[in-house]
Amino acid sequence: MTHPGEQFYPEGVRWDDQIARGTLPDLLSTAAAEFASRPAIEFRDRPISYGELEALVETAASAFLRAGYGKNSSVALFLGNSPDHPIHFFGALKAGARVVHLSPLDGEIALSHKLTDSGARIVVTSNLSALLPTALKFLDKGLIDRLIVCEDDDWGKVGAPQTPLPSNSAIITYKQFVDGVARPAAWPVIDIEDVALLQYTSGTTGLPKGAMLSHGNFTAAVSIYDIWGRPARLERNAIERVICVLPLFHIFALTVVLLSSLRRGHLVSLHQRFDVEAVMRDIEVKRATIFPGVPTMWIAIAALPDLDKRDFSSLRSAGSGGAPLPMEVARIFERKVGMKLRSGWGMTETSPAGTAYPENGPDKPGSVGVMLPGIEIDIVSLDDPTKVLPVGESGELRIKGPNVTKGYWNKPKETAESFVGDRFLTGDVGYMDADGYFYLVDRKKDMIISGGFNVYPQMIEQAIYTHPSVQEVIVIGISDDYRGESAKAFITLRAGAQPFTIDELRSFLAGKLGKHELPTAVEFVTELPRTPVGKLSRHELRMQQKSSQAANSKNVA
Repeated sequence: MTHPGEQFYPEGVRWDDQIARGTLPDLLSTAAAEFASRPAIEFRDRPISYGELEALVETAASAFLRAGYGKNSSVALFLGNSPDHPIHFFGALKAGARVVHLSPLDGEIALSHKLTDSGARIVVTSNLSALLPTALKFLDKGLIDRLIVCEDDDWGKVGAPQTPLPSNSAIITYKQFVDGVARPAAWPVIDIEDVALLQYTSGTTGLPKGAMLSHGNFTAAVSIYDIWGRPARLERNAIERVICVLPLFHIFALTVVLLSSLRRGHLVSLHQRFDVEAVMRDIEVKRATIFPGVPTMWIAIAALPDLDKRDFSSLRSAGSGGAPLPMEVARIFERKVGMKLRSGWGMTETSPAGTAYPENGPDKPGSVGVMLPGIEIDIVSLDDPTKVLPVGESGELRIKGPNVTKGYWNKPKETAESFVGDRFLTGDVGYMDADGYFYLVDRKKDMIISGGFNVYPQMIEQAIYTHPSVQEVIVIGISDDYRGESAKAFITLRAGAQPFTIDELRSFLAGKLGKHELPTAVEFVTELPRTPVGKLSRHELRMQQKSSQAANSKNVA
């Protein structure tokens, strides 16, 4: 069988089903026409209908065109989770511009690079004190010409700190930006190959690169997820309430939550940040039906002391993405709640469709499932990316599909290095079993070479998560005079748990890991670093350790 995982697809779904491609403004317009009065977004208990959202988007698009930000322009969004994001995301796209996402948790160096590299000379932000002071620095540095400021209180007061606008002709409120604007006689013509979004990624070995994601990439990804979920949707025939606590500037929330939900006429329940009890209210009181999260969110929920007494009965789907889910967390959730947490795999460069876990296939703990319709994934040698490896052998995942980026903005060399023919090299290390299920071992760049053996931190972390005292863990490589490198575990403990020695940890892990995989050091910390989307950040931990070592060296000297 060419695609062995296809045998476990939902009934009636085929790998070669027709995948639709179009533009993102058309996706919203079609939904608005079909679901006009239905609520599209709920924010601070206020519903916004599909028709209202489309009207707000057209107003924003008209203002971008009036201001000269249409075709061949880059519009940067420096926004958190509020309706301002989808309004300006779709508004810029309808004007024919491409969007640049700026993460509110990025540092000034990364943000400055993204603005300079993308050519964005206009930024849309909010008057929240968590955003505006940083955005004002873009103007001070001469990185942008115009700053559009949305007023957070327009969506209802929450008491979040706000920063007053300084007097500057380059700064205007969103109300001023759209004041008196008229719809154009015709909207710009958008091609499906036009870049819709420059999504910056992979800044672990230098400055981040802008993955060029086209309208066709996004609509293909939405169509792929649509095909996969079609049988379950037809069976339920329900309007879903989808919790969106993941940041919309991240690819997972943008496609899997926002775009896919709008395409299907569902309601997006938008949260500004992750708060366990707020999410539980959405599930227990408002009866949310779908909750896509990242592992750190599920770790926090699994740690609730009264987990087995909470009411998850409204949820029909609970998924984890963005990073590998610790198997022990999935086991706790299944044991105490009776629900299976399904993991899939994808990445920024794939918009982010890749694999999904079949509902009725065999149960394979640790797997990220099978490749989705229209997507081809194979495993190639780490030394020779043209050499395809057989079933069961670990190597780098390569991917091909209509959802995969054409490359990186202004980076022809990095683009060329990322492809073998028309297949994208993901940097993820894993293997496929005989049933077509994929397993991730680690990121290629995170691999530790210890005594000549390849050691994968993620495999060690999975084993450490089975320890009853461990809340969260990151494993990184440290210098080892004997082996070259060895593994060190950084651990946060569960409430009330006591630290343990490295010998006690190694004894606990004996048999679960090979001798060459056993960590040689352990450190207990109160908090572990995270990425903007809330994933534990191995890269950031490594940077912290390097800074700490450099500081210690200076003190010794």
